[in-house]
Amino acid sequence: MNPATLKGRSLVNWKDWTPEEIRYLLELSHTAKKASHNRDVHQRFLGKTLAMIFEKRSTRTRCAFETAFGEEGGHPVFLSTQDIQLGAKESIEDTARVLGRMFSAIEFRGYNQDTVEILAAKSGIPVYNGLTDDYHPTQALADVMTLEEAFGKLEGRTMCFVGDGRNNVVRSLLIISAKLGLNLTVVSPKKLFPEQAILDEVAGWAVQSGAKIAVSEDLDAVKGADCVYTDVWVSMGEESYSEERRRLLFPYQVNAALMARTENPAVIFMHCLPAVKGQEVSIDVIESPSSRVWDQAENRKHTIKAIMLATL
Repeated sequence: MNPATLKGRSLVNWKDWTPEEIRYLLELSHTAKKASHNRDVHQRFLGKTLAMIFEKRSTRTRCAFETAFGEEGGHPVFLSTQDIQLGAKESIEDTARVLGRMFSAIEFRGYNQDTVEILAAKSGIPVYNGLTDDYHPTQALADVMTLEEAFGKLEGRTMCFVGDGRNNVVRSLLIISAKLGLNLTVVSPKKLFPEQAILDEVAGWAVQSGAKIAVSEDLDAVKGADCVYTDVWVSMGEESYSEERRRLLFPYQVNAALMARTENPAVIFMHCLPAVKGQEVSIDVIESPSSRVWDQAENRKHTIKAIMLATL
């Protein structure tokens, strides 16, 4: 793969990225992390600027983009919906054209996938999806990096996502797992199964990579898993469904009993955070030696830096 072909690319989801391109980003992520831990200082974004648009609150995404860009000598500019006219007095298309003439790249974290796609289409500069209601691609890259650190190669390993199977993290994990040959089983109530459309879409990539993609409502499906992954039961913007989600997902809490059902003493636990401890995951699991959630959180920074290095 020629890394030069990535210059100027946007990341709105992983669908139009090849397995080779994603693996290149993973290699670059590991290199960036090693350099960070060695306290190597570079200024590869010197003279560059990043517009960071946030409709939704954030800890890891904002901190990862801002510190990754700033450490490399770039200037990140935080823009909330209180700061700019995005989709209000000014169309998204016009905002994209303006930002494209002033910035080197744009990060967007918000609600509609259409917004990040319009920004990418109209700005003329790389645009990075920091989360929408549909996808969370930067999280998925940090997740597979964390798995590589734990197990080496992804091929032949099995991750089980337990909980709400329709959310943005699951969609992104389905895509990246199918492309990289990682087995993924989504374990959730039938009412919260992933949409058939996304399962049909990833099926072809899974055939090419050898990944086994499955969906089950049976908790015994975690047997043999190398990793058990969960997320909050109520995503941002879905607070009105809180009671229904708790009722549906209470049996799917990741606790010591569920981890034991994997029958794998080396199984690890992952969570994209923030976590509601005692709800989707028990405190003893998230605070256990098998938990890799803090590695995941740190890896958001290194993978995001790699994405920007490759595309800028």
